[in-house]
Amino acid sequence: MENTSSLSRKTTEESVGLSKKTRYMVETALMIAVTLIMGNTILGTIPTPFLKVSIVTVPVALATMLIGPTAGIICGIVFGLNSFSGALTGASGMLSTLFTINPFGVFVTAVVARLLDAAVVSGIYKLIHKGKLTQASYYITGALMPLFNTVFFMSSLCIFFYNTDYVQGLVSKYNAGNPFAFVIAMVGVQATVEAVIGCILAGTVGLVLSKVLHRA
Repeated sequence: MENTSSLSRKTTEESVGLSKKTRYMVETALMIAVTLIMGNTILGTIPTPFLKVSIVTVPVALATMLIGPTAGIICGIVFGLNSFSGALTGASGMLSTLFTINPFGVFVTAVVARLLDAAVVSGIYKLIHKGKLTQASYYITGALMPLFNTVFFMSSLCIFFYNTDYVQGLVSKYNAGNPFAFVIAMVGVQATVEAVIGCILAGTVGLVLSKVLHRA
């Protein structure tokens, strides 16, 4: 009788484990789909009179907060690969031009930068998501994901392409005297706006869903 009870308990535990694994895979796949949809449609941007604000980092942040760091990194890689495919097809004007100069540099700028963004922010979220910062961690993560995306993307862009004729043309356009001034002039305002929107949007949605889904 005791062996039967033990076997039944083991079977139940394995069933629960399979359920959690299946749920993890389904939720991750869902966030990958959302990332791709937002990355390829107008749903991934908020048009304003002055800027085209990207919110594609929102599902990456949500994956990190609601599913886990690995899911966030996966979505970050998907975001980057989708951007890289735009360079290959010509859909991304700047990256497509730079691809003809240095394909490897474009891969690092489009993919590796997004991987690093998701990995670093996921690590920060894991560190601060405890104690008094539990609720604030959602808003901090929502803000940092687009901010670090800009930092890593533009850093890679400058490392590989700053001295190219294409980027030097942009440097002249913005009258920038050095790489830092160029980055601030080109994306400083946009990065700030995206961080604020990410903070409000991803932070609020993440906090609400964490309560609805009973996530710690």
